[in-house]
Amino acid sequence: MDDKIRSTYFTFFNEIGIISQLSRTILESRLPDGMLISHFSVLNHLIRVEDGRTPQDISRAFQVPKTSMTHTLSVLEKHKLIDMKPNPRDGRSKTVWITAKGRKFRDRAISAMDQDVANLSALLDDVDIAALSDQLATVRKIMDMSRSEVQ
Repeated sequence: MDDKIRSTYFTFFNEIGIISQLSRTILESRLPDGMLISHFSVLNHLIRVEDGRTPQDISRAFQVPKTSMTHTLSVLEKHKLIDMKPNPRDGRSKTVWITAKGRKFRDRAISAMDQDVANLSALLDDVDIAALSDQLATVRKIMDMSRSEVQ
């Protein structure tokens, strides 16, 4: 591979990683005590892709062991942010459903970052951020489709 291409992609992924860490820190600081980014992320994922997924589907999406996801889901269930229901397709596994309280929790967490977003919005062009978000979504979709090849 050409060194310039390697360097370009490394810089691209490195910047995304740093932005991810900074944004995670902001979000975590706005969550209620005892709640973690992993809890928010599961709720956000289920809203984005539609709830009713199995714990195995969710752990696969997050690329974490099923035991780790089971723990995260048990915390969400304990706080009544999700309901676990029998899977109608096989009766053995469960499906995960967001409760109204879970949806409100996610929305409040996003709203809690309003001042942080306002601060960024004052320094960045919202149209540029929207276009960049679209481009990043394209990169995510391509990488998501090819990740089974990596594993």
